[in-house]
Amino acid sequence: MLGTLLLPFGWLLATVFLYLFTEVFGRAAGYPELPDGDVDFGPIPGTALDLTYIALVLPLVLLAALWPGRRPAGTVSSVTGRLRWRWLAWCLLAALPATALLVVVSFFLPGDPSGSEESSAWVGWGTFLASLAMLTVLVPLQSAAEEYLFRGWLLQTAGAFVRAPWFAVLPQAVLFAAAHGWGTVWGFIDLLVFGLVAGWLSIRTGGLEASVALHAVNNLVAFGLSAVFVGGLESDETAADASWPLAVTDMGTTLLYAAIVLWFTRRRSPQNLSSPPPEPAAPRLPHPQPWGAYGPYPRQWGAVPGAQQQGPHGPHGPYGSYGPHGPHGPSGPYPQQPQGAYGPYGACGAPSPDAAVSGAAGHGPDEQSPDRPRTQSPDRPEAQSSEPSGERPPVRRPGASQGTGAPRDTGASRETGASHDS
Repeated sequence: MLGTLLLPFGWLLATVFLYLFTEVFGRAAGYPELPDGDVDFGPIPGTALDLTYIALVLPLVLLAALWPGRRPAGTVSSVTGRLRWRWLAWCLLAALPATALLVVVSFFLPGDPSGSEESSAWVGWGTFLASLAMLTVLVPLQSAAEEYLFRGWLLQTAGAFVRAPWFAVLPQAVLFAAAHGWGTVWGFIDLLVFGLVAGWLSIRTGGLEASVALHAVNNLVAFGLSAVFVGGLESDETAADASWPLAVTDMGTTLLYAAIVLWFTRRRSPQNLSSPPPEPAAPRLPHPQPWGAYGPYPRQWGAVPGAQQQGPHGPHGPYGSYGPHGPHGPSGPYPQQPQGAYGPYGACGAPSPDAAVSGAAGHGPDEQSPDRPRTQSPDRPEAQSSEPSGERPPVRRPGASQGTGAPRDTGASRETGASHDS
């Protein structure tokens, strides 16, 4: 609302400053004066100055969106926050046949009976090309300024207070028709229909491209045809002074343009709704890491923005939840005794100096405790004792058989009293 109040005051200050500057410059340069006392710059500079007065509204609207409105200036152009140039090109293409039909039909309409032969004289190529260059630069800016003011700022301002779109379209259309002055009833109705159609297209397409395209092409053709004839640019007539045949024809071509744009809309599907607000950004770390906020591993699918991510080893790292030394740390379950619960010699204490030990535990690998019976290992047979027994080992005699102990047969009988038969 504050921007709506500041816009007319800002435009008034800008136009007053520009008017004073041009008046001082014109009088210093020696330009002639008009009957009303203003400086006469000629048809081409005078028309350029009039178009510049209107074009000053464009930067003021964008500034009002930035400062009092506290929103991006591009939101006045469309719901995407910028001017959609490709869609604008399609709208310009749609405006060409509608405007061409208007020009062709207007040649067959009855003209102004008060027209003279001088108003129908050819202006010459030099003047016409200079006028056309000036119009090509300034007419699009003038048309865009009017659209940004009425279909952009005023339409969006009214739409913020009402739910039905037509309640927002109607006020700006009435103000648009009134801003062109009062000429004829048909001229006012023609401008009112143009404002209604342009406002509806702005809502339907989600931007000002459709209304800017039709307005710019229509004004460029109208000013271009006026520049063809001598004194055409000096005329003070506007669309508000149109006769009923021309007004009816213009309303018909406006509706034709709306139908073409609607057909393009169904095929091109321009965005006509604002995008949802973006999600809040993840909080920044106080000390940025060299790998970013999520470590050296890429962010996983479905992760919540800002949450700590897990690497390839899970949430506890490569050693699990207890670290590389297990659940009891580097010293085992008894950190106060670095050699274990029983000291460095195990459960049996330190070995005596007289005992033959094979290790630091007091017993060899094959010895057992004297407090428990000796058991035989199932994996190997009982080892023979090397202790001497009470029995005397047998003595081996010479000549006796090792296997039976019987005397060897030598061919002579050992029986006593027996003799050999000869």
